Amino acid sequence: MARVRTPRNTRRTRSRKVGLPPGSLVPFGEQKTARAEFTALRYDSNQVTEKTSENIEDLDLHVGEHDTLWVNLYGLHDAPKLAELGRKFNLHPLILEDILNTDQRPKVDAYEGYIYFVARFFRYDPTNRVTSSDQVSLVLGRNFVLTFQERRTGSFDPVRERLWADRGMARKGGADYLAYSLLDIIVDRYFIVLEQIGDACESLEEALLQQPSADILHGIHKLKRESMELRRAIWPIREVVNALIRNDSGFFQPATLPYLRDVYDHTVHLIESLESVRDLLTGMLDIYLSSMSNRVNLEVRALTMVAMMFMPASLIAGVFGMNFKVMPLLDSAGGFWFAMGIMACIALFMLVIFWRRHWIGRL
Repeated sequence: MARVRTPRNTRRTRSRKVGLPPGSLVPFGEQKTARAEFTALRYDSNQVTEKTSENIEDLDLHVGEHDTLWVNLYGLHDAPKLAELGRKFNLHPLILEDILNTDQRPKVDAYEGYIYFVARFFRYDPTNRVTSSDQVSLVLGRNFVLTFQERRTGSFDPVRERLWADRGMARKGGADYLAYSLLDIIVDRYFIVLEQIGDACESLEEALLQQPSADILHGIHKLKRESMELRRAIWPIREVVNALIRNDSGFFQPATLPYLRDVYDHTVHLIESLESVRDLLTGMLDIYLSSMSNRVNLEVRALTMVAMMFMPASLIAGVFGMNFKVMPLLDSAGGFWFAMGIMACIALFMLVIFWRRHWIGRL
């Protein structure tokens, strides 16, 4: 699966663009689908038609005044097909270049006749505790919406189903409402990922409180990295939605703006939830470090107790090991056992002191 972080092979692919003029269509990033495919969905308040083809010539792409056209392209590695679609809708070469650049930061750009914004779909793998993402680009024009996805994921299927079933304002809202619906699904998927990461944090926290281990530390660091990737994607989304709410280019009708403000509220909620997860992970890391420090302290205390118990015995053995010809008990038959008894008594006395100070019970 693709990661948000740019892999090494993607950075090497970027070198092919060095020296090329702006707008050169050089795809870089992982190829996630075998063949690029177009889907054209046209609808109005009365009917919906949809057709899928690998050739753009097979599709009816004229933009009518009384219906809405939604064109989706799966697969961003086929630069000629992307360029052909761009010519059909007079897309700026810089937009096509950004669409092919699959590690774009979420942003919005306004052009004459349409606006372009880009975001990311995120997924979370609970087994490996890693996130993966796909870039999705949207172009909103008068009575048409273009979407560009790296592969077929089914993420926009709920919108397609609402159009076919004629539920809510799906068919009545126009192209701007369709763009809002797609953006709303992108934002809602972040809640799913955050919930899954939150569940993983709770599982790690329970294991951490029971028995800290190196595997738990590794899991905490992995979740911190994934939360950083989410943060890089969620914070710009708020800027994108805020720019769409301002509606400087006038592509959104007044009736659609309240829905966009609701999406903005969702992004604020996402940011707050993400910061809570990051604080929880930081606290778990502090707990782990404190547990390890406490364990080291207990081990050092145990070694200190053993050393202290043997220090008097070492002192007594050293005294009787001196090379004097006349020493007390040196020639006595019971001198050896007397010295051993003194050592044992001193060790027992120190054990009693350690027990009364509750040092032994804490080990």
